[in-house]
Amino acid sequence: MALGAERRVSWPGSHGGCREQEGQSQRGQGKPTWGLPRVKRRLLWRFFLAAFGFLGLYYYRFSILRHIEVSIPMGTCPTALMPLLRDNFTGVLRHWARPDVLTCTSWGAPIIWDDTFDPHVAEQEARRQNLTIGLTVFAVGRYLEKYLEHFLVSAEQHFMVGQNVVYYVFTDRPEAVPYVALGQGRRLRVKPVQRERRWQDVSMARMTTLHEALGGKLGQEADYVFCLDVDQYFTGNFGPEVLADLVAQLHAWHYRWPRWLLPYERHKRSAAALSLSEGDFYYHAAVFGGNVAELLKLTAHCVTGQQLDRERGIEARWHDESHLNKFFWLNKPTKLLSPEFCWANEIDWRAEIHHPRLLWAPKEYTVVRN
Repeated sequence: MALGAERRVSWPGSHGGCREQEGQSQRGQGKPTWGLPRVKRRLLWRFFLAAFGFLGLYYYRFSILRHIEVSIPMGTCPTALMPLLRDNFTGVLRHWARPDVLTCTSWGAPIIWDDTFDPHVAEQEARRQNLTIGLTVFAVGRYLEKYLEHFLVSAEQHFMVGQNVVYYVFTDRPEAVPYVALGQGRRLRVKPVQRERRWQDVSMARMTTLHEALGGKLGQEADYVFCLDVDQYFTGNFGPEVLADLVAQLHAWHYRWPRWLLPYERHKRSAAALSLSEGDFYYHAAVFGGNVAELLKLTAHCVTGQQLDRERGIEARWHDESHLNKFFWLNKPTKLLSPEFCWANEIDWRAEIHHPRLLWAPKEYTVVRN
């Protein structure tokens, strides 16, 4: 017998609301469900259906939502502010070259997009200062064999080409780190770390490890340091134009969203919590950097915040990324990288993304987090 054949039930949203058309019980006949009139009950069902539909779009990122998101304005840098914005490595930035995107913040920090800088000027300035740039990456558990070699090979092709670079690979299996041929002036150091029980603990423990490394040999041999996730790979030039005292990465999934929709930590008891009136942008923990002194402050803040949360029996929604966003709200970054510097192919084509420099690798969480 077909479902609903005997009682001919109209499903929510169909004409007649949710009522039994035949065989209706005589007891209570005519009384509205939940004590609501039929019209209000119909409106309530429509509200529930609309809400569930929106949540489905929100959480599963269906393409239609991405098309709607493109219509959200990003804003533009005020014309009067443009001539005042200079970069330590590229000089005067060409904000006028990208009228389609936001190229500066309210506190006067540049947002680096393709065409707004001269990469050759930045490279010459870095060589003039004889800088050494550190690049840290954690490859723990199955992340090592899945992602590390591709990450390092692509870094040799695109990361700070022609500059002095020292790689720091933190792993629980130093003997399994693959051999990668390095260019002149480039070194690789492998540092053992303990494997945590949960992947969330691996993510949060890196702030403690980074803080110790920055206070040790890494901090002594590098002038600037970038901290990256291993499950991504370079596809374009990632050069000295990204260098500054404190550098944050705009999150590719959230850079157009209004502040009230950004996934900040909202639990008031968490040290990472931001209220609905707080926050500037949502920053991605897959890429952040700066000079050693500023990164020591950043990692210390995150370590302290995570410890306070543990004592309170709380875990921030996005772990170390939540604490990172709290730090950048309290301590404004001096340079922001556009989503071109860390992009995800899963996102629909965007006109403002000209040349992605770093791409997310396929996220096979069921494999690497087992």
